[in-house]
Order: sequence, then C-alpha cells, then structure tokens
Amino acid sequence: MDQNIKDSQTREEDRRQLQDLGSATVKNEHGTIYTLTIIGQVEGHQILPETAKTTKYEHILPLLASIEESPEIDGLLILLNTVGGDIEAGLAISEMIAGMRKPTVSLVLGGGHSIGIPLAVSAKRCMIAPTASMTIHPVRMTGVVVGAPQTYQYFNRIQEQIVDFVTSNSGITRERFLSYMMATGEIATDVGSVIYGREAVEVGLVDQLGSVGDALEYLHRQIEERKNTEEG
Repeated sequence: MDQNIKDSQTREEDRRQLQDLGSATVKNEHGTIYTLTIIGQVEGHQILPETAKTTKYEHILPLLASIEESPEIDGLLILLNTVGGDIEAGLAISEMIAGMRKPTVSLVLGGGHSIGIPLAVSAKRCMIAPTASMTIHPVRMTGVVVGAPQTYQYFNRIQEQIVDFVTSNSGITRERFLSYMMATGEIATDVGSVIYGREAVEVGLVDQLGSVGDALEYLHRQIEERKNTEEG
C-alpha cells in the first residue's frame, strides 16, 4: 500500500512538472533522462504579458542545479523553440548548462533565435531539425536608452560576451559568426542573418542535423560511457 501511494505521488509530481515547466523525466534500461523545454521568450527581470509564452530563468536555474546534483538523473535533453529574449537571463542559463558534468544534448525545433543560439550550443552536443532556423543579429535593446558613449560600450561588451560564448562552445569561427551577425539585406529593416538546419551544421554552429531519436541515442551512449568510466 505504501508503495502504491509513493507511485501515485510520483506520477502526480511528473504531471505537475509537465504542466508547469513543460518538463518530464523518463526512465528506462539506458538510464533516467530529464527533458527540459525552453520555449517562447526567455523572461528576465521584467515580467512579460500573460499572453506571451515564456521560459522563466528563476525556474530554470535551480532546476539545472538539482538535475546536476541528483543521483537519480543520468542525462539532460533540452528541446528549444524560442524567439530569444532577455540577454542576461539567457546567458545565465547557457553558462549553467555548459558547466554541467552530466551528458547534455540540445535539439533545436522550429527556431533557436537570438539568445537561443547560446542556449543551443551550451549543451555537449547540439542538434537541429532540417526545417528549424536560427536568427543571428547584433544586440538590441528596448525601452529608454541613455544617449552616451558608455551606452554603446556597454552594448558592445555584451555582444562580445555572446560572440565569445558561442564560438567557444561550437565549431563556428569568430569571423564567420560576426559576418552573419552584421549582414545587411537578409532581414527586412534589420541587420543580421537567418540560417536553417543544414547551413547551421555546415558552418559549425551546430554539431549535426537530428531528430529526437538521434538526441536520445546520443544521450544513451554518453550515459553508458560515463557509467563505464565511473565503474572502471
């Protein structure tokens, strides 16, 4: 009876996770994989309208820490379909993922735009669906901006942090990434580029084209290798 109650509580917790965070934990003979979705707009310090789909960084950061520390979770699958959002929040999540020791894989579905690019490449393996796209553009700010040289320097330093992170965690060269970022004529009324799955792989921004099956297969292999190493 106690076991039945425990199983019921576990199922209820899984249901709440799926509903509240768009996440799920799947356990099989290969190990236990936590699936995390990053969708819509990455929300930072400002609360976005209720009509907008958002990913809240204050939920994701402690969740990633608990995944890394939990002995019951062997790997992390990140599903991305995001338009971007708050730069600092996106970089904070990206740094957390990049610093994890457990196997991680990201899969870009639909879009991984703007700050979604650092989020995608932060995993140990980054995959993208052939139809998915990624928008690369310079840092953009909304709201009141102080018209002073220091403001431009601040924008430039943030942009440098993004470029450094992306090029350090992927195979794309700094020159190629900047050329995409500063391209004119590709995006109406804006500067930047939109690239799709195959091109993202060809230039080294993403590791490979893939589907959810490919992502899970990679995780299973990495989990097995990690277990063998620890046992050895």
